[in-house]
Amino acid sequence: MISEQEARAQILEAVRPSPPRQLSILEALDCFAAQDYLGRLPLPTFDNSAMDGYAVIAADCRPGATLRLIGEQPAGLDRQLRVTSGAAVRIFTGAPVPEGADAVVMQEEVTRDGETITVNTAVYPRQYIRERGCDLVVGEKIVAAGERIRATTVALLASQGFETVSVGPEVRVAIISTGDEVVNPGEPLQPGQVYNSNSVLLQSLLRRFPGVFSATQHCGDDRDSLRRALTAGAKNQLVIVSGGVSVGEHDLVQATLRSLGARIHIWRVAIKPGKPFLFGRLGDCLFFGLPGNPVSAFVTFLQFVRPAILKMLGASNLELSTLPARLVVDLANDGERVHYVRGRLEEGNFTPVGRQESHALHGLSQANALLRVAAGESLPAGAEIEVRVWE
Repeated sequence: MISEQEARAQILEAVRPSPPRQLSILEALDCFAAQDYLGRLPLPTFDNSAMDGYAVIAADCRPGATLRLIGEQPAGLDRQLRVTSGAAVRIFTGAPVPEGADAVVMQEEVTRDGETITVNTAVYPRQYIRERGCDLVVGEKIVAAGERIRATTVALLASQGFETVSVGPEVRVAIISTGDEVVNPGEPLQPGQVYNSNSVLLQSLLRRFPGVFSATQHCGDDRDSLRRALTAGAKNQLVIVSGGVSVGEHDLVQATLRSLGARIHIWRVAIKPGKPFLFGRLGDCLFFGLPGNPVSAFVTFLQFVRPAILKMLGASNLELSTLPARLVVDLANDGERVHYVRGRLEEGNFTPVGRQESHALHGLSQANALLRVAAGESLPAGAEIEVRVWE
């Protein structure tokens, strides 16, 4: 049995990146950039007005000063107007500032009478002018390799004229559930059987990733059917097996993988829930064997499978988001394995919810955060902690 840190390090070392793909900027939403992208144009690309008002020379303006109007500049094509001393140009938000003007006075701060205006306030140089390049300069990094492309990133890329971007590859995943006691939702449930919630859970988690495609298969506690499923699954980059990885007589995954020539790198990790975890390789395919209990499957997916998939997709940040919180109750871990406590984070307070056994799916469904409690660690109520969130 190895530590979770050792397990993660071995898994991530085994991941080999695939070539990137080129997508339109809209298709690339939520994918991870495969390279750095730099600004091609300054933002704004020209000096423009931040207000509806009048483009003026600041030195001409004082309360009571009168200026003559020489034209109008709406947002759009530059009309090539020029402001000289004693003159002003009617201007609108986003419009290019005419040559010679060094300030904009708001329309509310002047009195207009035909083709003249009277300034009713002091005006300062560069007032209400968005200067060229004040937001972005040419050559400035707009998205880094490994960074998630968000909706706002797409907008920034569009502002620079990018039509396509290079992003991480697609990842194909096979999910194999095992067990004679497992039946699919919608089928008749016989005494001693349970519905297949793990496959649905894993599919739901995988749908959060851009470019990940999954297929599912169930096989009973039968070596031949498991062998066929594992062989077919090995055509993907990654296989997740749910159940069958412990030490019982019906836990056949490890032996069947070995019979196919797979190399088992990890079996059993010092983590609770989730000790009977398996990781191996068959050819170019990575195999993850998750425990059959749903909470164990969930925790081991987050800690070991999720970072591997993110690395495959080209992400630079492989960690769950963390948030500061205050612990509401006393907690102690008297065991020899790190314990991930499921709980609810609300208004900065973390409270364990439900039963903390590995089968307690209802309690997990009420949780939105995990608290890592190290082996032998005690945490008093009121302690300042960090929790991990997955939503």
